[in-house]
Amino acid sequence: METIYLATHTPSAEHLIRVASRNSNLAKIQVREFFNAFPELNFELISLPSLGDNRKDISLLGNPPDDLFTREQDELVLSGRADIAIHSAKDMPYPLPKGLQLIALTAAMDTTDALVSRNNDLLHQLPAGARVATSSPTRRAELLAVRPDLRVDGIRGTIEERLAQVDSGEYDALIVASCALQRLGLWHRATEVLPFRTHPLQGSLGVVARIDRTDLYDFFRSADNRRNYGQVSITGFGPGDPELLTRRATTALQQADQIFYDDLIDDRELDKYTAKKLYVGKRKNKHSHTQEEINHLLVVAAQSGQRVVRLKGGDPMIFAHGGEEAAFLSQHYIPFELIPGISTGIALASLTGIPLTFRGLASSVAFVTGHTPDIRLPHTDTVVVYMGSSNLRTLSANAISDGRDPSTPVMLVSNLSLSNEAVYYSTLEELSTKQKVYDTPLIVLIGKVVSLRNRIPEKTRSTLLVTGTRSDVHKLPGKIIHQPLISIQPFNQEVLKSEITQSDRYEWLIFTSHYSVKLFFEALYKEGYDSRSLVNNKIVSVGQTTSKALLQYGIIPNLQPDNESSEGIVELLANEQPGTVLLPRSDLGLSVLPAALGERGWKVTVLPVYKNQLPDDSSPIDINSIDELLFSSPSCVTNFKTIYGSLPKSKYYHLRGNETKKRFNELI
Repeated sequence: METIYLATHTPSAEHLIRVASRNSNLAKIQVREFFNAFPELNFELISLPSLGDNRKDISLLGNPPDDLFTREQDELVLSGRADIAIHSAKDMPYPLPKGLQLIALTAAMDTTDALVSRNNDLLHQLPAGARVATSSPTRRAELLAVRPDLRVDGIRGTIEERLAQVDSGEYDALIVASCALQRLGLWHRATEVLPFRTHPLQGSLGVVARIDRTDLYDFFRSADNRRNYGQVSITGFGPGDPELLTRRATTALQQADQIFYDDLIDDRELDKYTAKKLYVGKRKNKHSHTQEEINHLLVVAAQSGQRVVRLKGGDPMIFAHGGEEAAFLSQHYIPFELIPGISTGIALASLTGIPLTFRGLASSVAFVTGHTPDIRLPHTDTVVVYMGSSNLRTLSANAISDGRDPSTPVMLVSNLSLSNEAVYYSTLEELSTKQKVYDTPLIVLIGKVVSLRNRIPEKTRSTLLVTGTRSDVHKLPGKIIHQPLISIQPFNQEVLKSEITQSDRYEWLIFTSHYSVKLFFEALYKEGYDSRSLVNNKIVSVGQTTSKALLQYGIIPNLQPDNESSEGIVELLANEQPGTVLLPRSDLGLSVLPAALGERGWKVTVLPVYKNQLPDDSSPIDINSIDELLFSSPSCVTNFKTIYGSLPKSKYYHLRGNETKKRFNELI
């Protein structure tokens, strides 16, 4: 053991910090680097070799002990012979030994890897068969992914010793952390910086102390870069219907800077959130990102100070890798929370009316994944199978061979809770003998409880198809199926700029929908204005919903007709002196309002603030079980007929607004 006393100022007993470190040049430099930020503190450096320094026969490409380079230093801290230990953060085990805590994690000096080659060859210039040394399995895998023709071997020793092995010809090149070369003053040896993903803690220093040394935490709080970290919220979207998203998850999404979302989530439902969105979905044989890549994306985003939402289908902790992501975040000291979601297997029971347990019939239930090639069902009364569409024959045959009754009823539901939900019924025997393809995602319910569909009425309330946007769904009775046949998209900002920023040229502003309110004010805010710029305008709202939208921006309209329609607005303004009007609205807005006002001497400027269009992926669904349809605008009526060919006369229709009624009567 080597003990070095270093005093940055006159020694002070109460500020003398005993520091445990490895005895390599790099480790000692790292200690000095850390204390450069604390010139008022004196420290005593206690350096000794670690197990990894003494046992260079242990390969780092295998499965070495996780405390290979920290064990001896941490033992000094636990015994009280040292106050703190300073480690390369990526060398620290997780969790730390019992009794220790991480009191500071510094910002990374450099997170990249560098290539050092004997002849200054770049990676792509190395000859086939060249020997490249590395101490990391991850680096080895990434290197072979781009240069499979190279020979990649493990290497041990200090940075200086590794460079010497390159210089001697034992290796043609070496991969090493850029920060190590920089700290040692050897950056001139780097041939190039490599584009490889590195350890999330590379370049950072970790300061470890006993958990009872709160005084030390106070000393070094300013060096702890975790104060600048953001947070990750891992949550579930539910089975697919946005109405089943929890309030806590909604709050997290509203506050998020970034959202990483899965394949089972309709990205149009995320448009309402201002966060940056990144699709990281995975389906069978088709992964946009590996799980390792997703883990690293979450860490990097949180390290940059972002509030991150990791949004999954269902519940994040049921067949959704939420536990793996939580563990990875923990290992890299990222703050996170787990927010429950409604798992599809749980939602299945309530949305279909088939209970998972039923007194006298089923008292146990199991949830299993259908991905297992030779899947065997557990011996519970009820089994819910996730992701089993490709293994239906196997799981059914195995269930029968394991003793389940071949006549056991089975319910299969695709796209649960969505507008294209489809329910099928079968038996284990039928599934084991017939190959049938079902739409995915598919959830499967196996057990006697399925027979309750004959005892519990399938329909005790009306089924209503809502064709407008998500806002039309709220507070409606009956079972709601939402198939949006209109898509609201903002107009180009430059088109709106001149009129919106000069609205004081008009005496009146008329809003005919809450969309026109939302997009008008969003455009106004983008130009650096707010509601105060409308102080000289009189405001007209077409109805209660639009007035509520205005109130969110601090506006109470001057006028609102009892008859919530264009005609109602015209009647209201009949008693006013004709003036100038700005009418923000849809690009498909009807001519009724501006024409009627124009006839009465008003000067109306129509300003399209949003495009009302048919969603690109609209296709007909089975509406045989639909009892009622809701059309909230003329466009809904028109687009329904475009998709379905006709308006069925056997249905009951809810028509909002006179213009919607007119369009319906024209097309029926």
